[in-house]
Amino acid sequence: MAHMFRSSDHDPLTAAIAPPPNETPDARTARLRAEAEARRVSDEIDEQLKQERAARRRVRPCVKVLLLGQSESGKSTTLKNFQMQYARETWLEERSSWRAIIQLNLIRSVVALLDLLGEALTNPTSDTASVLFTEKHRLLCLRLTPLRGVQQDLQHRLGAATIEESHNPGSIGVLPRLSEFAVRSRDGWRSALKKFRPRPQDAQETARAADARVRKAAEVNEVVVGCAEDMKALWEDGAVQEMLRRKRIRIEEEPGFFLNDIERIAARDYEPSDNDVIRARLRTLGVQEYSFWVEQAGHEWLMYDVGGTRSSRAHWYPYFDDMDGIIFLAPISSFDERLREDRRVNRLEDTYMLWQTLCSLQMLAKTQIILFLNKCDLLEQKLRDGVQVRTHVPSFGDRSNDVETVKKCEPHFLLSYIPMPDLTRFVVTDFQSHFREIAKQHSPEPRRFYVHLTSVVDTRSTAATLRTVEEGILRASLRKADLL
Repeated sequence: MAHMFRSSDHDPLTAAIAPPPNETPDARTARLRAEAEARRVSDEIDEQLKQERAARRRVRPCVKVLLLGQSESGKSTTLKNFQMQYARETWLEERSSWRAIIQLNLIRSVVALLDLLGEALTNPTSDTASVLFTEKHRLLCLRLTPLRGVQQDLQHRLGAATIEESHNPGSIGVLPRLSEFAVRSRDGWRSALKKFRPRPQDAQETARAADARVRKAAEVNEVVVGCAEDMKALWEDGAVQEMLRRKRIRIEEEPGFFLNDIERIAARDYEPSDNDVIRARLRTLGVQEYSFWVEQAGHEWLMYDVGGTRSSRAHWYPYFDDMDGIIFLAPISSFDERLREDRRVNRLEDTYMLWQTLCSLQMLAKTQIILFLNKCDLLEQKLRDGVQVRTHVPSFGDRSNDVETVKKCEPHFLLSYIPMPDLTRFVVTDFQSHFREIAKQHSPEPRRFYVHLTSVVDTRSTAATLRTVEEGILRASLRKADLL
């Protein structure tokens, strides 16, 4: 079977830590200094986690699961699904605090549209010159200006670790100047959410400081509510939609997309739903550790997200030791996209190489590895829009992903909690066969191939998947402890 990844010995984990080409002496000095500081911080975190793990081991056994995959593969969303299912009380306590994150997601999308519109108004290009813009569009840009200040304020209050210029890795379109906001924390979103709770965060914070946070949140809410009609007018404007179409930009595929929910979110009495929290985007830096007490099983679960960017992959290895299971998320909708860090690399190809590296490690030969073929919903949308797989995936051959081609093929049967049309199932089956073949060829010893088709923003289907995964990992953990 032909493979979608290159046949070279390229190891993405090794490439992640290689120095950049043509590095100057000053750049090398700065890089080494930054790497030394990053190692120091990482070592401190590792030592603290090691001590905490040892303390937990003395108290009671726990089930440990590692989440792996590219950046934006769905790891954080999977974690939120686990928390929603198995730590419901904590989930409900935190849910209202997500309002600020969701407002920030909405505002970032609006600001991205304003940047595109402003560029089209001041420096029209061949693809926007004939779009009929009027004075109404200039007024919208002016009236929505306060949102830029709200965006900066929310990011400051969350404690921005970094705000880097980034682009949508998709080949369909690029969102200019959409900055990627991130926070640095050991417990991911939990530390960030504490800053938006109405009561004092801890004993050191006074009631006066907590009241000031509440007043600030109310001020932000008033600005968002006041801009609701203009935000909706901007998003639904025919000229703006035509501009996006001509630039081939699909902003609705961006993580944290809420432009279709403006009326509901920009309301004074808005309270986030479970689905809103699942869809919300809050990028975190560093190793994230989450603990859940699964009442049905009577065990504590520890879940680790070690990051998915190339610079994070060098830190994966220490966490491979003593894991009961690994969930590897493969965003299969990314077959036509490029890596954010390296525009030369196809995202699906990079995922295949990561999967090969993972399966080939001797230290993981007996570890249960579960594959999530994720973002099936986005894949289905791209196929409906006519994006041809063969244009981006050479191993797909000359076949066309259309209904007629599917009818000529043998039927495929996949276990899935997600209903999908035959066209999507046809393509997913082809992708899945590559993952299966890689695992078969590169595993040090025979291993069972566990795979689930997922759309982790679909909470109902994901809940069914997680129940199956939870039972399988728990059985493996009990066997390892000689309790089964």
